[in-house]
Amino acid sequence: MHDICNYDEYFVQTKNATGNLGLLPEQKFTAFIRMLAYGSSADQVDEIARMGKSTSLESLVRFCDAVETLYTRDYLRKPTPRDLQQLLQKAKARGFLGMIGSIDYMHWQWKNCPTAWQGDYGNRKWQKSIILEAVAGFDTWV
Repeated sequence: MHDICNYDEYFVQTKNATGNLGLLPEQKFTAFIRMLAYGSSADQVDEIARMGKSTSLESLVRFCDAVETLYTRDYLRKPTPRDLQQLLQKAKARGFLGMIGSIDYMHWQWKNCPTAWQGDYGNRKWQKSIILEAVAGFDTWV
């Protein structure tokens, strides 16, 4: 939160035109984290975070931009051959020979799947879903 507040002043609490304090950074973070974690819409988090739909959406967009800008170089990039070698050495030391990272996945319900794509994204229960996959090292490098 501190990195993102330092990057984008939008998340810092300020006074509005009437002199009243605006939203806390924690309120904005709560809104977009709930939207990302639970797949909630901006309308669903407005009562919890006590903020409007447009503010929730703006917070989400600015958060994603900040994360991409701040962390792409270190965490959100393709591994180099040197990175892969280091991951293999760390895994070997922990008893997992040849393992670069652990993979996990989840089925995500796709409520608004376009009609033209519904045949491609149906699961065995005839619900529309997509599979999200991630590979992470023990140090959470994705």
